[in-house]
Amino acid sequence: MKVSIKIRSVMSAFALIVACCLALSIRAQENKAGDAGEQGPFQPTWESLSAHQNPAWFGDAKFGIYTHWGPITVATEDAPGEMEWYGQQLYLPNHLAFKYHQQRFGEQHKVGYKDVIPYFKAENFDPEAWADLFARAGAKFAGPVASHHDNFAMWDSAVTRWNSKEMGPKRDITGELEKAIRKHGMKFLTSFHHGYAWRYYEPAYEYDAADPQYADLYGEPHPKGAPPSEQFLKTWLAKVDEVVTKYQPDIIWFDFDLGEVITPEYQRQMFAHYYNWAAQHKRAVGVAHKQPEIRQYTGILDFERGRADQLLDYAWLTDTSVGPWFHHKVLKYRTTDNLVDDFVDIVSKNGCLLLNVGPQADGRIPQKAQEMLLGMGGWLKVNGEAIYGTRPWVVFGEGPTHMGGGGFSEAKDQPYTAEDIRFTTKGEILYAIALAWPDNGTLTIKSLPKPKHPLAGKVSSVRLLGYSGKLDWSQTASGLVVKLPSQKPCDYAFTLKISGKSLGSAPPGQARKAAVSGR
Repeated sequence: MKVSIKIRSVMSAFALIVACCLALSIRAQENKAGDAGEQGPFQPTWESLSAHQNPAWFGDAKFGIYTHWGPITVATEDAPGEMEWYGQQLYLPNHLAFKYHQQRFGEQHKVGYKDVIPYFKAENFDPEAWADLFARAGAKFAGPVASHHDNFAMWDSAVTRWNSKEMGPKRDITGELEKAIRKHGMKFLTSFHHGYAWRYYEPAYEYDAADPQYADLYGEPHPKGAPPSEQFLKTWLAKVDEVVTKYQPDIIWFDFDLGEVITPEYQRQMFAHYYNWAAQHKRAVGVAHKQPEIRQYTGILDFERGRADQLLDYAWLTDTSVGPWFHHKVLKYRTTDNLVDDFVDIVSKNGCLLLNVGPQADGRIPQKAQEMLLGMGGWLKVNGEAIYGTRPWVVFGEGPTHMGGGGFSEAKDQPYTAEDIRFTTKGEILYAIALAWPDNGTLTIKSLPKPKHPLAGKVSSVRLLGYSGKLDWSQTASGLVVKLPSQKPCDYAFTLKISGKSLGSAPPGQARKAAVSGR
């Protein structure tokens, strides 16, 4: 009994020491970020923050890549089913992960998520290889998930001991990627999901998370649904500020927890700190998030696994994945054809694509994912001029297939047809990207009928990107009719480069009214 009391006293003392050290680290980070937050043009009010302009480079870039990777991958990649929220699911007795965890790691009262972290070694992680692959895929910005819902920091942190430099790989994952990605000419992104840790670990308080010495990972034990504590919110912000000042990302991205868990006061502080830091360093930066109620003031609106169903007058973002978020040997991957078609549809509506790749636990990018990324890169080598640096036309496209409708709408996607055409512009050039090759070898663009007025909408030349020969074409009352060559210039979608009078501004024809809705 005396031994047990002594052990508990030592553990309590240790927890107190950890808490004090953490508080000092957070205070130091707050002071550092506070200087940036107060010295600049932005105040933590929506009125002030609404003056921030999203970066022009984002509207030009169109394509970014990020990576869901960490201790979660150790448990999920060999699991018999979906466990992408493993840090929570292992504490749910009715979930497949509960018994799986007991069989692989141990009983949850003693061996919880904290004990999975040492298994994350990342022994084959090569940031140069990652960056090279992302660049060859055609990405213009890239970066890691800096911290997922599990609250584990994938960087060298002074705010939390639960970080990749102190534990697991013993490497500064974010820092190494930042250097490699910038070396390959890409902008740097970091994403943050750790605000949800407050809810994510609530089932764990019945198990090992009840021990106060682990509160800096699991959060302070609290009733389900309780609002976040002031300490949790300060730590959340300190982590974001630390990544911003240490790795200087060009864009930071937030999951749904920004609106569901983080209070408006801390939301505004985050924006002000980042925008003022950028102003001081003369950097054009953006904040991507999923909250329409916040976007009315500031930031880039994101749709997870979905997209807008119409042309929007502001640049926006879709985040989706080549397959599962975290690497899983069982779950299916998409096809490159489907991915390219969705990408074109997104760009035509003034959107950009943030594509996730889930690396293996050892740090290697799965072969299937590599093939898909290189397939995207091959397509962009031929058709990139119709994507990068473009802006929307008056309508996004025409054809029978109508996609989108907000977040989580891609599950309803249907195959595109040869009648589905999407438009982009660059100056006075109009690009028409057909999402399938017509069986009869002839493509008709109904949105470009022969104009009644010769000074607007008259086509003067038509080229097929990736094909050096001349095309037979005519502008008729039914539309622009183009006879295609017998050989496709590339896999997947293909692009017609169209020149003429006023094509980049006010395309003519009643067919356009039908095209507005994508039908």
